[in-house]
Amino acid sequence: MQVAGIKGHLESTVTEADTAKAMGSGELEVFATPAMLALIEQTAWRSVAPALAPGEGTVGTKLDVTHTAATPVGMKVRCETELIQADRRRLVFRAQVFDETGLIGEGTHERFIVQNERFFQKAQAKRA
Repeated sequence: MQVAGIKGHLESTVTEADTAKAMGSGELEVFATPAMLALIEQTAWRSVAPALAPGEGTVGTKLDVTHTAATPVGMKVRCETELIQADRRRLVFRAQVFDETGLIGEGTHERFIVQNERFFQKAQAKRA
């Protein structure tokens, strides 16, 4: 079971593929909000993955995030997460995203612990 306090950290460099223009979320070649959200999710799930039982994973269910500053292509971005609440299978993370000049986004992210195979099979059953 998870315990509050687990921290995550990921860093990457903004590429053309990460821009609002490339992702279809806008026309500008700056770090896209969808790219920032994906960075938050990746940082959160990776932070708790080592503490899960074999066959378990997490799925994102909620994001409540503000994106407050633009970041150009070529600049580094860093995400920091902290597990602030663990209630059985429900995990809540605080997230902050920075570029080389400071804070560019923050909020909370919720994930649920699932049995990977069961979750996948349930999703595949929708195709039948």
